[in-house]
Amino acid sequence: MKFAIITHVIHIKENKEFFGYTPYIREMNIWLKFVDQVIIVAPVKEGKPTAIDSPYVHENIDFRKVSDFSFTNIGRALSSVLKLPIIFWKIFFAMKNADHIHLRCPGNMGLIGCLVQILFPKKTKTAKYAGNWDYKSKQPFTYKIQKWMLSNTFLTRNMKVLVYGNWENNSKNVKSFFTASYFKSEKTVINKTSLKPIIEFIFVGSLVTGKRPMYAIKLIEKLAANQINVNLNLYGDGVEMEGIRDYIEKNKLRDFIFLHGNQNQDIIKKAYQKSHFVILPSKSEGWPKAIAEGMFWGCVPIATKVSCVPFMLDFGNRGVLLEMKLNEDISQIENIIKYESVFRNMSELSSNWSRNYTVDIFENEIKELLLK
Repeated sequence: MKFAIITHVIHIKENKEFFGYTPYIREMNIWLKFVDQVIIVAPVKEGKPTAIDSPYVHENIDFRKVSDFSFTNIGRALSSVLKLPIIFWKIFFAMKNADHIHLRCPGNMGLIGCLVQILFPKKTKTAKYAGNWDYKSKQPFTYKIQKWMLSNTFLTRNMKVLVYGNWENNSKNVKSFFTASYFKSEKTVINKTSLKPIIEFIFVGSLVTGKRPMYAIKLIEKLAANQINVNLNLYGDGVEMEGIRDYIEKNKLRDFIFLHGNQNQDIIKKAYQKSHFVILPSKSEGWPKAIAEGMFWGCVPIATKVSCVPFMLDFGNRGVLLEMKLNEDISQIENIIKYESVFRNMSELSSNWSRNYTVDIFENEIKELLLK
């Protein structure tokens, strides 16, 4: 099978390998186990792979580089208009050469892919919509266009659209899906330390406005002010790093809030294992891997009510659904840590749920999609 991937993920080429954001690459490497040839149409940038980048694992990759583009301002929009014809044709020929077309959405490349795939109604296709599929949520107009096109079975034929969560009134080509980070063999016994003397919190994600790391910091700052012994370890990097560092210094929080930057999966895994809570106050998510991974290791999740997060947290029975009102959210967290038995119960419910979604099951689901 010749498998074409259309993605907005920016890659780095080193020697003869192509690297990308590790969670995406790890997933794609599972898809690639079941194909003979791979065509990838994606942007490439100069640089060196970082701790959060990994390479594709396949012997037969045909990488077709395109320019990164966006319409965030007039200058970039004009530049993008000039790039679009070349990008369109590269996607067209990749799809023409492929037996199976795979789109990664939402994103600029995904949008063009949604348009071009209309010209190939008989080819088998899949689309992974990694964002929030909730039709009622506030999203960019281009995301709404992609959702409309993907679920329109007249324009989009012979395609399975993989989305996070169960939503009403989906078209017949939309399939509820998930993602996974750990294998069944990793289901070791969880031994969480006591909530005394210190309660460990963890944040894993980009330090950007959309992930709202500052809200996580303010939660921990408030708990500390309420005479609760807490630590917060933040893993990730981004444009807010300097501002966060300054805030920690200015408010004398460096004794219990720690910035670790980008780290590899083994370090993150060990950090989850020693943490009691995982925090992610994002504005938008698809399937938040940080939450699912933390829950796998018995962390009680603290997250916003976006996308399928309420389902993941069983609508508050196995975690805290944030109201984004500091005092109310502090009250919710304190109600859990007040009685350690409540925390232990939530921790067990969290790990039991997350451990239903292993890489082994994920791999079988992908195999069925590709080979049926």
